[in-house]
Amino acid sequence: MKFISLAAVAALSAGLATGAAAADFNLRLQTQYSAESVSGQLAQEFIDNVERMSGGRVEIEMFWSSAVVATVEGFDAAATGILDGEMHGGAYQTGKNPAFQFVGDPMGGYDTPWELYSFYYFGGGKEAANELYEAHNMHLVGWWTGGQEAMSSSRPIAGPEDLKDWKFRSPPGLETEIFAELGASPIVIDFTEVFTSLETGIIDGADASSLANNVGLGLYDIVGHATYPGFHSMPVDHVTFNLDVWNSFPDDIKAIIETATQALAFKTSMTIHIANEEAATMLKEKGVILYDWSAEDRAEFRAGAQRAWDGWADKTPEAKALVEAHRAFLRRIGKID
Repeated sequence: MKFISLAAVAALSAGLATGAAAADFNLRLQTQYSAESVSGQLAQEFIDNVERMSGGRVEIEMFWSSAVVATVEGFDAAATGILDGEMHGGAYQTGKNPAFQFVGDPMGGYDTPWELYSFYYFGGGKEAANELYEAHNMHLVGWWTGGQEAMSSSRPIAGPEDLKDWKFRSPPGLETEIFAELGASPIVIDFTEVFTSLETGIIDGADASSLANNVGLGLYDIVGHATYPGFHSMPVDHVTFNLDVWNSFPDDIKAIIETATQALAFKTSMTIHIANEEAATMLKEKGVILYDWSAEDRAEFRAGAQRAWDGWADKTPEAKALVEAHRAFLRRIGKID
């Protein structure tokens, strides 16, 4: 009879323990957010949820602050296998196909994150968007957004009539077309120059970020008017995976990642909403005037946005398909005729 030494047993036990602890899927993701930011902390909760719900079968290494490649290159890095997935946003890919505008920020479309999420899960958005993503060897798991951004202004901005000749900082692309259609004078200025441009009067207002973030930027130390709740722009971040990587997951792992993405979206929207409400209370006490556009004013803005959407829909078949999907759902919920 042969006996195994205690050392051999210990080594074997250690090997079995290591094997049991090893993840089935070791995934590399990137986001533009820092780990310390609010959005970064929420992304970390997504990671923790996936790892816990999978019982350790999935481990995620996150590269924060675009540590591997530039933010705009994250999508391609995942598509080509440098990364397994990424958490940036579709709007960064509009140069690849204008259709990405309508997964990155369908400007002038929805009033709340819940409407946008409803389009994705119940209005054909998931299917329409993945026709675009999977053509680029990527799979879109889901969206997450903090909600509508706020416009900041040195003069009243109570409705569409106040947009006439209103000079404001705008990002390039669809937004400039929408506001120009309504008589404003959008000026493309780098985000870092917003404060100085407002301070010196180069612009009357700015589309910078959410109300709470605008407070953090110090904009309301300079200007005394803002739109809130917003109506014009709702930037969307996404959770994506390389299509081959996604297809390699068994159904239960896919379901876990999808569920964690929904939790991320839900909690992000709540977190930013609370921060905005707190900011709104503080700003009212400070004397800043907040404008909540009427349903009629929002409809007028939405009509102008729809005219700009038409031009983008003509650019590619994929853009047309997504515009048509959004419009079908907007009609369904009574936002457009």
